[in-house]
Amino acid sequence: MKTRIITAVVGILVLIGVLFTFDTMVFNLVVAAITLIAIHEIYTALGFDKKDWLLYVVTVPYTLLIMLSSYSVCRALVMPASFLLVLFYAIYLVVRNGTVSFAKTSGLVMFSGIVIFCFYSFVRLKELLPVEEYGYDAIFFILLSLCFAWGGDTCAYFAGRAFGKHKLCPVVSPKKTVEGAIGGVLGTMVCGVAVTLVYSIAADRMEAFTRSNIGVSMYVVIALLACVAAVLGIYGDLFASVVKRQCGIKDYGTIFPGHGGILDRFDSVMFIAPFVTMVIIAVFYR
Repeated sequence: MKTRIITAVVGILVLIGVLFTFDTMVFNLVVAAITLIAIHEIYTALGFDKKDWLLYVVTVPYTLLIMLSSYSVCRALVMPASFLLVLFYAIYLVVRNGTVSFAKTSGLVMFSGIVIFCFYSFVRLKELLPVEEYGYDAIFFILLSLCFAWGGDTCAYFAGRAFGKHKLCPVVSPKKTVEGAIGGVLGTMVCGVAVTLVYSIAADRMEAFTRSNIGVSMYVVIALLACVAAVLGIYGDLFASVVKRQCGIKDYGTIFPGHGGILDRFDSVMFIAPFVTMVIIAVFYR
């Protein structure tokens, strides 16, 4: 437990440091680096041979391109790069027929796509809500997404410990309970509204945050958003657990002592981040 707490504190400090670079290209590059570590964890978990290293290496320039696509020069290359990436995997499977598993390669492509989509959401927020025009709204929504994921996990853990009796998905995750999931959803809603209220007051955005394009207060939207996000977080966690079980591993990595790898910490964020980004932009900034 001591190791987990120390790691969490260090992680928070690093996160704060990264957010200080938010309005620079450094932020995009850091997000790209985190994404590539996560993709390497997937590559390792799936158990590819060392001679299949190209399957991972080709994701490096592609990930960098996606995370830098807010710059017009890079954006123009996304479509041709996507075509070439898919074509490469198809050709590789033909050339290495019988030695490379289509199932594993497909798993790598799909899971990597989910991870890239997740972390790109943060870059997209930066692009759509520039600091000069919207202040620190983009940073707030990034932190809100993380709050939904990690706050929900924490609330679910304590609710499960206190009231858990009925298993949620015993084959995939034996420790998760229905009561814990309900506690996680309710806790996420409370945390989301509380964090939004604090930010709206601190950043003097109270007026902007009490209206929306659909005529509903942001706090109502945040509460509903938190409810759905909590469920998405649970599914993200279960999805990552299914892959781990099928690969026969306990953790995806060891980069976070006591917590595991990038994917072990961000599994519940995978579906929350894109969802929050799409809804917030559609409802409040359209």
